[in-house]
Amino acid sequence: MSAHYAYYTASQPINMPQKPGYYQPPHHGYSRVSVSPPEAPESVTTSGVPSYEPSATSSSYAGSASDYDSSASTAGVDLIEYMGDRMHGAFDPMPLDRSLAKQAQTSGELNAKHRELLELQALAQRRLAGARANFADGMRTAKEVQKDLQWTQKRVDSLNERAARKYPEQYKYAQQKYPAPVDY
Repeated sequence: MSAHYAYYTASQPINMPQKPGYYQPPHHGYSRVSVSPPEAPESVTTSGVPSYEPSATSSSYAGSASDYDSSASTAGVDLIEYMGDRMHGAFDPMPLDRSLAKQAQTSGELNAKHRELLELQALAQRRLAGARANFADGMRTAKEVQKDLQWTQKRVDSLNERAARKYPEQYKYAQQKYPAPVDY
């Protein structure tokens, strides 16, 4: 089975015929320059209706140029205040304030729990250290008791041997009357 490969090339700009007076960008690389349409001579008048005809040389985007005359309409308006009022009217900060308050509250609770966990961990470490010290002390004591018991057992065994040699009849009678305990 043979594999068929399709080779695709990047799209290239198409040369379109342009009217005289328009800027023609160079077609090397990917640089494009945005150019506004040419200005109309002041002797030309239009009806003020948006037009997309190349002959309508006033603003072909949204009406006549007088629509954008900002000196007459914004003379007494503070633009920053106006935009602030518009933003204030469009933006309700209450949900953001509530979420920030909830986030701060949750952060505080997490911080308190984290500190509580650290305190409990420190307490557990102290208790563990105390338990280890007590265990080590108990082991030392148990070894000392074991040594003492071994010495005492040897001493009792030696006394029993001497008593059995020196007083055999009384020793035999005492063993029958008080038998030795059974080791488990």
